[in-house]
Amino acid sequence: MMRKTFILAGFAALVMGVSAPALAASEAVEPPKVDWSSNGIFGTYDRASLQRGFQVYREVCSACHGMNRLSYRDLAALGYSEGEIKAIAASYMITDGPNEEGEMFERAGRPSDRFKNPYPNENAAKSVNNGALPADLSLIAKARKGGPDYIHAILTGYAEAPEGTTLLPGQHWNTYMPGHIIAMPAPLIDGQVAYEDGTNQTVDQYAKDVAHFLEWAAEPKMEVRKQTGLKAFLFLLVFTGVAYAVKRKIWSSVH
Repeated sequence: MMRKTFILAGFAALVMGVSAPALAASEAVEPPKVDWSSNGIFGTYDRASLQRGFQVYREVCSACHGMNRLSYRDLAALGYSEGEIKAIAASYMITDGPNEEGEMFERAGRPSDRFKNPYPNENAAKSVNNGALPADLSLIAKARKGGPDYIHAILTGYAEAPEGTTLLPGQHWNTYMPGHIIAMPAPLIDGQVAYEDGTNQTVDQYAKDVAHFLEWAAEPKMEVRKQTGLKAFLFLLVFTGVAYAVKRKIWSSVH
């Protein structure tokens, strides 16, 4: 329970940008840039990485953090089949109701259900986490400057505190956290999540995959937006060319 509390507090600090009072936020180190497949105007999401990232979220992060803006059917965008989505949803028991007797009841999840929250309500979440409310991860990639770069950096930035630095119980040193002090212990270890596609099972790879998944969760329509923008640009380019040709033709007869 204490470990869950520390992990919760750390993710809350990640979202809010909270730093240790004794250390200035200016001491934060710029997160290293990662060559995400989504970068650039032609960038797209890597479906294999998104599925691995969802696996990391499901097996590690979801114990404390919900994603209430996502439904199981949204996983179709990651490349899951209808049958796979139904199986994933059905693996969770969802509180529903009231029934004809006016009582709430439990049923297997459906694709239309929102991702199951680890707590039945906010008060229940606070009561088991020393009054802190677990951060919802749906938009975390938009909540901090750097987005997936920042998430990846935090998850891989744990290190021994410099000599002469005193950490209080429950505090940890993170190179990329503003102020460097974070309550969340390192949530990932090598070999923690078993990938079936042969991808390296390392902290760095886990962090990349879950950061990419959270990037998609925060902006699932990114590819459509880029495609629409590119089509609009091409249309305007052709329209400009046609308009220029018409102008030349009209003015050539005048002169």
